[in-house]
Amino acid sequence: MLVNIDDFRLAARRRLPRTAFDAIDGGSGDEAALRRNRSAFGEILLRPSVMADVRERDISTTVLGQRISMPLLIGPAGYARMGHREGELAAARAAADAETIYALSTVSSYELEDVARASNGPKWFQLYPPGDRGACESLLARAHDAGYEALAVTVDTAVEGLRERDRRHRLAVPLRMTPRLMMQGATRPRWALDYLRGGAGRGAQGIGAAFLQERGPRPEPRSLRDAGRAIAATARSITEEEIRFIRDAWKGPLLIKGVMRAEECKRLIAVGADGIVVSNHGGRQLDGVLATIEALPEVVDAVAGQAEVFVDGGFRRGTDVVKALALGARACLIGRPYLYGLAVGGQAGVRHVLEIFRTEIDQTMALLGCATVAALDASAIQLLPGFAGQASARRETRQGTSARP
Repeated sequence: MLVNIDDFRLAARRRLPRTAFDAIDGGSGDEAALRRNRSAFGEILLRPSVMADVRERDISTTVLGQRISMPLLIGPAGYARMGHREGELAAARAAADAETIYALSTVSSYELEDVARASNGPKWFQLYPPGDRGACESLLARAHDAGYEALAVTVDTAVEGLRERDRRHRLAVPLRMTPRLMMQGATRPRWALDYLRGGAGRGAQGIGAAFLQERGPRPEPRSLRDAGRAIAATARSITEEEIRFIRDAWKGPLLIKGVMRAEECKRLIAVGADGIVVSNHGGRQLDGVLATIEALPEVVDAVAGQAEVFVDGGFRRGTDVVKALALGARACLIGRPYLYGLAVGGQAGVRHVLEIFRTEIDQTMALLGCATVAALDASAIQLLPGFAGQASARRETRQGTSARP
């Protein structure tokens, strides 16, 4: 019986070949940042309030003007078809079912238009900016025309992180049926059949990122090698000048993803950012960094209500989400949890994961004595001495709480 996110992780590990599971589950280097993203939540304690009327509760909120049913979004994750043949299509449908937002990665298994058609729910597009500005403008125009409502530019991939699990497996994305993977697939026949039924490596289903190769309205990948080169090209430095260019080219809400320091926020807001996503790339880029929940308070303080603040990294429980909201986050994004759900049960698995979070968020708020998301503030938590972000986390209502309608 799948009761919590750890159950889904174990089930995904049983279903997937080791190469695919480690690609989803792993971090960089010694994976200290990966572990810290989880352990830092233990340094934040909840402070329940009694004699509150919580018989009726509302955990809905708004993000960038969009009403969603709970303060949890599906964040961008590359090449989701490693887990299930429907990949991003299934995840987008599940998010729509749950009345929340789905963010599509540039490094997707399916073209962005296909994902847009698959779901009528709200969607964001995550951008690894192409080095060629003409190609970047073309990609932004496609995302806009397909109906993506906001753009999240990832800025923490100057180079690819030291992902040693992937190196040991000699992972290539898109997945190629190497002798190693074929041997692993033989022990996971359900996964292998599912992957091959999806048309592994053929056309747009091979990897959506290959359109970065050309400027056409909808170019197709020429080969797996071309797709791999396109993915490798996404790792590069993003300057303030490029953010300004993207801001001018994109007419909708703009978020900057990968921020971990307060002093960068004012510059980003001045450039025109509507949202900041506190993120260390799920512990998959630079190892040995703060947990995102530890970096969150200083970013919230620096933003001071001039933009909406989001956070990802390490969220496995509804209590984690509530703690982030109390520290000032507008909403949280998940990656690995929904990929575990996708691997286990496709669209239904992702929906199950989202409903676990929904139930736990609602239960946590009830036991805290908070009937609405707007009622959450820093009085609901107590920071232990080991929490690295406590200097910035004053006990007061913050941007992410008092500004919520």
